[in-house]
Amino acid sequence: MRRVVITGVGLLTAAGTSVEEFWGNCLAGNSGIDHITLFDAAKYTSQIAGEVKQFDPEKELDPKLVSRTGRFCQFALVTAGKALEDAGFGGLQPLPEELQRRTAVIVGSGIGGMDVFEEQHRRLLERGPQRVSPFFVPMMIADMAAGMVAIETQAMGPNYCLVTACASSAHNIGAACREIQLGRADMAITGGTEAVIVPTAVGGFCSAKALSRRN
Repeated sequence: MRRVVITGVGLLTAAGTSVEEFWGNCLAGNSGIDHITLFDAAKYTSQIAGEVKQFDPEKELDPKLVSRTGRFCQFALVTAGKALEDAGFGGLQPLPEELQRRTAVIVGSGIGGMDVFEEQHRRLLERGPQRVSPFFVPMMIADMAAGMVAIETQAMGPNYCLVTACASSAHNIGAACREIQLGRADMAITGGTEAVIVPTAVGGFCSAKALSRRN
């Protein structure tokens, strides 16, 4: 099978939003775990999480793109752009035409747009079904991160999302590697994205006693 190498890296994490910052915090033992600020968690048994702090999608992406994507998709788009820039492709933009049909986009997410689901469900209850956004479903589904990255880069190779809970990112990276090994793609944009620090998701994990209570 063909050899596979990593040519570019991009990330947005609680421990850093650049490779240098993230790796420095890893070496220093700084996890980035802190008190939740995205909503009032005072009544929750677990009140800490790994938030991506000071993330303003409109500073990173076109406002029209922001308006029709969920937070997990925004993370994927920004980090894909960083990885492509690191690999010498100039960021989140159409790939060279000769590469488009041979580039896979395989991006995992365990849950997808939980924040979008909460917001739209609130609209349904408070304002009725006519006020639910026509973008609700495409903003929420887990494979939309891979889809949006493919649209922005015009990558037309294999495009999908494997959902395997906490193993989703690693599983999708492995799948992307296999696409190249087997000759179905020459290049892949791959990784994982998640944005589940929302009341319902944290409440569910707290009820399952799956989160630390060392607040």
